Amino acid sequence: MRVNKVRLVDVAREAGVHAGTASRALNPAARDEVSPQTVRRVERAARKLGYVPNTLARGLRTSRSFVVALVVPDITNPLFPHIVRGAEQVLAEFDYTLVLTDTNNDPKTERSQVAAMRARGVDGFIVATARWKDPVLDELAEAEIPTVLVNRRNDGGRFPYIGGDDRHGIEMCVEHLMQLGHRSILHLAGPADTSTGRERTSAFRQAMRARRLPTSRAIVECASYTEQAGAHAVNAALDRGADFTAIVAANDLLAIGAQEALAEHGINCPKDVSITGYNDADFMRRLTPAFTTVRVPLNRMGALAARTLLAWLRGDEPELSTQILLPVELMQRGTTASARWASRKTTGRDGEAPNTVA
Repeated sequence: MRVNKVRLVDVAREAGVHAGTASRALNPAARDEVSPQTVRRVERAARKLGYVPNTLARGLRTSRSFVVALVVPDITNPLFPHIVRGAEQVLAEFDYTLVLTDTNNDPKTERSQVAAMRARGVDGFIVATARWKDPVLDELAEAEIPTVLVNRRNDGGRFPYIGGDDRHGIEMCVEHLMQLGHRSILHLAGPADTSTGRERTSAFRQAMRARRLPTSRAIVECASYTEQAGAHAVNAALDRGADFTAIVAANDLLAIGAQEALAEHGINCPKDVSITGYNDADFMRRLTPAFTTVRVPLNRMGALAARTLLAWLRGDEPELSTQILLPVELMQRGTTASARWASRKTTGRDGEAPNTVA
């Protein structure tokens, strides 16, 4: 049995308008050129007839694919699904398809995946994998491909960036811990080749110095944003005899790894050591104890990145050095408590109290 395909001209005839008007009414990027009443009439006709827009044909007319690629470093990291969802919801409103690619934190994989997306003619990129020095981003800039950075930026300032206010977030953590009586605070820093790692570490130093708190040997850089890296960092700090009553972790996974490592040494959180995380992944409030952490508007970040890219694709090119920092919020929960005393010595692996670090 042959089924007749409903065409745009059929919708236009049903709605009593010209085909060009029907086309604009059904195109989210152009419907503001048509009166709201006409848009509603055309949409009713399309639903009645079961009309499905031909995106391929529209792409051929406009030399666009109506596909956007979103590049993430690790989809298992719980912050990225929220960014993806925020971007996809906005793109879908304008009949764009989102293609997700996961680089697994590997620069070679990132390069090959971005090259593959370019070869398939995606209209633009939303990139969450930015490293501070990033040749892939340099190549996208040279090719003048619309690209928006989200959560991480690079040092080039050649693309718009949407992120959270990391400096304020870390400052709130330090101030919260200080108000609880903590003076010896350890920072588990993110990788130095990421803007989040660099910015949060810089913010930690600034916040500690502003409050006349010691920073010497108070920072341990982590190789990745993972639980394993957090545990390794705490073990390394204990091995070198670091004296701390609180930990400011650069993300939630590092914070969880830190708690696990402390527990293995018989150090209780928050009775002995308080911990703050960063990002407020969904499960952080469900753990026991629930984690004190910084809530970042991840969904909004993804949505704003998508809107910025769509405006660019419609011809409204943004100022490439634009940086939009969204407000963050400290969520005070069960992993932070008053310091038992101003300077307690954490216990090393050999079971003896290590030397105090100035």
